[in-house]
Amino acid sequence: MATIELTNENFESNVTGSGIVLVDFWAEWCGPCRMFGPVFEAASNERGHIKFGKVDTEAQREIAAAANITSIPTLMAFRDGVLVFSQPGALPAPAFNELLDSVEALDMDEVRAEIAKQVSQTTTA
Repeated sequence: MATIELTNENFESNVTGSGIVLVDFWAEWCGPCRMFGPVFEAASNERGHIKFGKVDTEAQREIAAAANITSIPTLMAFRDGVLVFSQPGALPAPAFNELLDSVEALDMDEVRAEIAKQVSQTTTA
């Protein structure tokens, strides 16, 4: 599967659905972004069951602001509409593949239970 260009019009519908979505926040002028781009693209071709999207932070400033992007590249992983990973910095291919394996291995019932626990702790505090 090729990468999808994410925009204001399609960002939410792509990251809130079921399955795994990887989002690369990048800009054309960013050297580390250009280095990570081929790694991201190769993974999108190898793992067709995962959705890969890219947000050009220059063209999609609203999305970047809403996602609190302060450094690029920033990589986010969503699983079943839940943000499960967010980190700035370019990853080498082996580390990126490990991340993908980890996201695929998540027990989403445990993730949702942990989120619910954290929410209940903040509302009772």
